[in-house]
Amino acid sequence: MKLPFVSSIAAEPKSVLDIRRSPPSPVTGTSSELTSFAYDSFEHGMINNQVDEWDSDSLMRELGLYDDSNTNSNSNTNNSNNNSNRSSGYPLDLPDLPSFFYSDFDQNLNQNLFDLNNLMSEEDATHTNEFDYRIELTRLAECFETQSFQLAQVILSRLNQRLRSPTGKPLQRAAFYFKEAIQNLFNGSTSTTRSLQSCTSYEIVQVIKAYRTFSTVSPIPMFSSFTANQAILDAVDGVMIVHVIDFDIGFGGHWASFLKAVAEKAEARKVHSPAVRITAVVPEEYEPESRLIRDNLHQFSTDLKLRFEINFVSIRAFEFASFKSIKFINGEKTAVLLSPMIFRRIGSGFVNDLRRVSPTVVVYVDGELNGSGASFFSKAVIDGVELYTTVLESLEAANVAGGAGGDWIKSIEMFVLLPKIIAAVEDGGRNVSPWREAFGRAGLRPVAMSQFGEFQAECLVRRVQVRGFHVVKQHAEMMLCWHDRPLVATSVWSF
Repeated sequence: MKLPFVSSIAAEPKSVLDIRRSPPSPVTGTSSELTSFAYDSFEHGMINNQVDEWDSDSLMRELGLYDDSNTNSNSNTNNSNNNSNRSSGYPLDLPDLPSFFYSDFDQNLNQNLFDLNNLMSEEDATHTNEFDYRIELTRLAECFETQSFQLAQVILSRLNQRLRSPTGKPLQRAAFYFKEAIQNLFNGSTSTTRSLQSCTSYEIVQVIKAYRTFSTVSPIPMFSSFTANQAILDAVDGVMIVHVIDFDIGFGGHWASFLKAVAEKAEARKVHSPAVRITAVVPEEYEPESRLIRDNLHQFSTDLKLRFEINFVSIRAFEFASFKSIKFINGEKTAVLLSPMIFRRIGSGFVNDLRRVSPTVVVYVDGELNGSGASFFSKAVIDGVELYTTVLESLEAANVAGGAGGDWIKSIEMFVLLPKIIAAVEDGGRNVSPWREAFGRAGLRPVAMSQFGEFQAECLVRRVQVRGFHVVKQHAEMMLCWHDRPLVATSVWSF
């Protein structure tokens, strides 16, 4: 069955040059020029595949895809009011943030490392407005490292009093999310992020909307995808079969512009039936997402008259067999797309096996600058707090520039940033060699990015029209910064 999302795919930009000409617009019921293919097609594909289980009419209305032209006048009036609200801001009707389970820690363990009474007296003398969340989160993370449960309970009690909800300044909200994630570790509640299979239809819609909004109001997601795509296109230009191994596919939307670029180049050069293969290394619980990604990308490639194949390999299988778990074809050019996630999950040893598969290019997109590869849990936590505080500050600046309400920021925090924070905390502190050292030992050397790739990045930043974002080139990396703080960096490597 043909999935009903072709019209939204058609608007997917193949480069920043396609989107920089129009001013940024708030998210409405229909997709904007900056809306990633993944989120519109994922919404439609989700509805199509789950129609027997969920009320499709209510989902279509929620996504702004329902035709109310035949409804009564009262409905038209209500819809008119809703559309008016949507045009003035970001229309995300959000539930309250979920409450976290709190439990007592083991009081029987003998902890002699600290004088708890002195600690309480010292901290009680501190004025609330001067309370340093960074220091307390660092102490809490150190307690996890040393299994100091009694002290951790004291610190958590104080943090819970001062950070009761994700409100206030960006630092307070970031500290709240990290505090909750660390508390889950002490409670033994790991892997709290859920797959789509365990989510309700309402939650799935909100997740997709949040990712779509994030891609619209912030250059961070688009910077990551455009710079990586262009680096791969430059390396595999002119070949008949391209094989990309993606270690962090997400919703898969970043491959829409890549597929379109390959198809258009083949048409311009009168090359018939070019082929693209994608192998995605994903967590074991990724089956629902995998099915929808496969259906949507297959439909999209069919419309482009492009031969396409996508396969999914579990992280567990890759950890056991490395690149032997992946199918290779003679004559294809292989590109590898890496992120910090795979290093946190399985370490850096697999990098030594890269030479055996002879990739044409290796692209590393680092969205956890200064936080990935930290040898101590406390270092990973404090670096993460700094990073996500900066991300939240940039979102607030976008909110002020757009003159919109703040509900869409809460949506991004809950459905985009919080799962990333939880995953980073759960994997934090593992003894992983820095990725640069691993690349060097494997014989990889940095490659300068093309001038067109740099130009795209600059155009993207100018298009956002939010002061503070700028592109910095340093040590063969291209970094997107918010004022003086790097947020994401892309680098290209080869043997």
